[in-house]
Amino acid sequence: MAETRRRLNWIVPAVIIVSSVLGGVAGPLVSDANAATSEDEISSAIRTFSKVYDAVEKNFADKVTSDKAVYKGAIPGMLRTLDPHSSFFDPRDFQQMREDQRGHYYGVGMTVSERNRRTVVIAPFPGSPAYKAGIRPGDTIISVQDKRTDGLTTTEVADILKGPKGTPVQVVVMRDGVDKPLTFNIIRDEIPRKSVQDAFFVKPGVLYIDIESFNENTSREVEDNFKRVGEQNVKALILDLRENPGGLLNEGVSVAGRFLQNGQTVVSHRGRASAERPYVARNGSSKRTYPIVVMVNRYSASAAEIVAGALQDHDRGWIIGDNTFGKGLVQTVHPMSDSTGLALTTAKYYTPSNRSIQRDYQNTSFLDYYYRRDTATQNPNDVKMTDSGRTVYGGGGIKPDEAYTPARANKFQSELIRRFVFFSYTAKYFGGKEAKLPQGWDPDAAVMNDFKAFLTKENVPFTEAEWTENLDWTKLRVKNEMYLTAFGQEEARKLAIETDPAVVKAIESVPKAKELLDSAKKLIVQRTSPRNEQ
Repeated sequence: MAETRRRLNWIVPAVIIVSSVLGGVAGPLVSDANAATSEDEISSAIRTFSKVYDAVEKNFADKVTSDKAVYKGAIPGMLRTLDPHSSFFDPRDFQQMREDQRGHYYGVGMTVSERNRRTVVIAPFPGSPAYKAGIRPGDTIISVQDKRTDGLTTTEVADILKGPKGTPVQVVVMRDGVDKPLTFNIIRDEIPRKSVQDAFFVKPGVLYIDIESFNENTSREVEDNFKRVGEQNVKALILDLRENPGGLLNEGVSVAGRFLQNGQTVVSHRGRASAERPYVARNGSSKRTYPIVVMVNRYSASAAEIVAGALQDHDRGWIIGDNTFGKGLVQTVHPMSDSTGLALTTAKYYTPSNRSIQRDYQNTSFLDYYYRRDTATQNPNDVKMTDSGRTVYGGGGIKPDEAYTPARANKFQSELIRRFVFFSYTAKYFGGKEAKLPQGWDPDAAVMNDFKAFLTKENVPFTEAEWTENLDWTKLRVKNEMYLTAFGQEEARKLAIETDPAVVKAIESVPKAKELLDSAKKLIVQRTSPRNEQ
């Protein structure tokens, strides 16, 4: 399931505070002489840059655009000398970031991707204009607003599909089993980007919540989910933060705080130009006594680590999975006058036990920092204790209380995933017929034999032994892809979660979370109770 949950647009995990006052953080006072010297040095450096840029613009072999030279080159180059997370947003990236923060945009509501140099619909969002119009997973988009998609990137196609609410957009697609193109005239609408997917009970009393990121609506979406299912019915919680790249600091604080006691520290941060600032729980409740299992992996970063770290340090949650990314830097986003933005690292954050979970980035390349698989580092000089006295370390993300690494796909499985055969087969299976299946449908022998023949026709190499050995896995993948087309994203998602080995393992760990919670309560009571005098 990991590859299906991977964020297609995951770039840089960031804890983001939107700065309402440009340059609102004052620097330290300096003498007039030092200020003058600094200004002279800056002016000289700017003049040198201008001369270099002028020479490049006049003499380089190809035409040089200022956007590419400055937005993509000079500014990012400067920021890379600072740290891995300070970054610059050009106008398009800045708009995209704000859409992600707000949790909505205007368009038709579907995910598209590139398949064989064509823009293909992965899935329309439930209830979206694209869904209501009848667009299906597997449809190949050949034109939007009479503009051919040949040669366009999926990003460019997505940009054309977006537009003001209430405006029309014409989408023409090709569909397997249909000879002629299908034309859909769609009215754009507001498309919510939920950061919290619909919670549901994976077992009686065991609620599963998946938080995919932290935007402006995350804490409200969490509350809405608990109200919908009835928090009084929750006996245990599986909180899934895998693949969560982070987002807004205040939202992470609010989510973590609801599971703590009011007044408990969630996180604190301090920097060169800012005094230490603690963030405490303000929406907690002593009535929430159910055990919590928190699922994390190496792609859990930033605000996701703040939540996991707070629950671990206060012995409120049992952390399971892999070491998290290890990002403990805070960025303040400064909007620029030309619709661009600067995300500048202004502080470091610390978990309630006062550990910094930031991984070392000064003694390694940025490539290794972002993509190396081994995140299990720790700083032996940053040793702290949880509320109940358990040892935790800084310097390497959040180390789980229980390590769990999903089994890697074997050669047969990797080949089928790489070639998108489940997606392609499903598009062919439904073809020109109605995309419906009976409730509780399972692929029978006839479907599996048909799929096997499809693999052979597509020249997918496999042996009879590999087919037999992977039959259960293959059957489940076929079922999941079929559910996506026949029943929609939500039903397919539920099926994938219920059969995810990592989720099954998390459910099995609920007793450990309860034991931790009970043990921590006893130890804390013992520490705070006055001794009996004899």
